[in-house]
Amino acid sequence: MTNQWREFLTARNAYLEDDGGIRFPKVAGPRDSRLFDLSHLGLIAVRGADADAFLQGQLTNDIREVSATHTQFSGYCSQKGRLLASFRVMRIADALYLQTPAERLPDALKRLRIFILRSKVTLEDASDDLIRIGIASARLADLLAGQGLILPERDNACVSNETLSVIRLPGAIPRCEILGPFPAIGQLWDGLANQAPPANRLDWTRLDIQAGIPNVYNRTAEVFIPQMINLQLIDGVSFHKGCYTGQEVVARMQHLGKLKRRMYLAEVDAPAPPQPGEELHASSSTSQQAAGWVVDAAPLDAGRHALLAVVEVSAAEGGEVRLGDQGPVLSLQAPPYGFPES
Repeated sequence: MTNQWREFLTARNAYLEDDGGIRFPKVAGPRDSRLFDLSHLGLIAVRGADADAFLQGQLTNDIREVSATHTQFSGYCSQKGRLLASFRVMRIADALYLQTPAERLPDALKRLRIFILRSKVTLEDASDDLIRIGIASARLADLLAGQGLILPERDNACVSNETLSVIRLPGAIPRCEILGPFPAIGQLWDGLANQAPPANRLDWTRLDIQAGIPNVYNRTAEVFIPQMINLQLIDGVSFHKGCYTGQEVVARMQHLGKLKRRMYLAEVDAPAPPQPGEELHASSSTSQQAAGWVVDAAPLDAGRHALLAVVEVSAAEGGEVRLGDQGPVLSLQAPPYGFPES
């Protein structure tokens, strides 16, 4: 987060948390619309004549389908097919951008750079170049129109003008992300804040969770293959693009194997917030590993939390799944996009 953007937000009553994040106090105002600082998400800029070809050999999705009007989810795997990072891939102006939780950016950037070799490509941390904000509102199209912006018609679509890019995001509540330079984003924030009170990043995380959109964090890096977190169900994996790092494992699971674990939407009553990577247990599990893991979590209200959880299919369908060995029972359901029929 740039000092300029941090100072801008703190001047508008936000304050720094211990981990460097921004928190906003609760304020009176419309509750059907909320405005978010998305500095907890980082950006990697990929530029150069070989940028597309380079990413095509690294990520799970088909980079050729990313355009100025279409973004996509994608995964970055180890050679064993385990996810090192999850990305939203965007094409803005002269660069491809990979958006991921900021805590994963340094490791992902370092590893990607190892494979540049002689490719004509550069990779840079661009988190300070484009400021990122989000809006969630039942009146989203009208709010944007009042600022001279257009809401894309489809999820994951992008509409850009000379300074700002608007990306429509999945979810029951209409929402979007807007990226642009500080002056334009600052002006937009001030134009929206009275109609959409600022909210905190855990509220944004909850919207991702409820939409079934996973993220990979430091504690879950190299834990999941893409299908475990439903990446293939949100158009985050191409099975026709050709080779990429970890492709053999991912393709074998899709075409020859049987997926034993998948990601569910869940709720749980617990005094402490569940953490990504926290183990789940089930008495019916026959695995030598845990019955599952927390992918992401956010509070619903006092003592109750929304989760994305990777769980053994047999355990989810045949008995209680608990947070921890003797912890509370999870209430599980399919994500909003559902599961394919067996």
